Amino acid sequence: MAEGQTTNNTFTSVEDRELIINRVFNSPRDLVYKAWTDPKHLPHWWGPKGFTITVQEIDVKPGGVWHYVMHGPDGVDYDNKIVYIEVVSPERLVYSHGGGEEDEQFQVTVTFAEQGNRTELTMRMLFKSAAELDKVVKEYGAIEGAKSTLDRLEEQLVKI
Repeated sequence: MAEGQTTNNTFTSVEDRELIINRVFNSPRDLVYKAWTDPKHLPHWWGPKGFTITVQEIDVKPGGVWHYVMHGPDGVDYDNKIVYIEVVSPERLVYSHGGGEEDEQFQVTVTFAEQGNRTELTMRMLFKSAAELDKVVKEYGAIEGAKSTLDRLEEQLVKI
């Protein structure tokens, strides 16, 4: 995969063991942050196109947990657990994300930068190794999935 690809207003970059996704939304920062943290909005956009989620629990605070099941279009369910490390509303979220297995976890930092009435969102996913990142990109389509998820977020923002 080439570094520094841009499609659908989404910029992606792979650096060693980190995947970086960047996108500008035509919505104010408070709204984008709300969509990212409010359990009323998350099920409407979280996950790639064709996927749905069921929120088991969500507590957006340091040490809080977001447990959800992602339902794939092929009928397969994927258990997900996010543990929030840092929550700075409406600027930044830092969390560990995994499927319940300790060795599957990676750390995510999401920043919400205000640009007038627009928001620049940067998501940095840090994996334990470059090989683990490569596996997630090639076997699970992490880049395409992230882009599709952000497309769904953009569609949801106009409905909030």
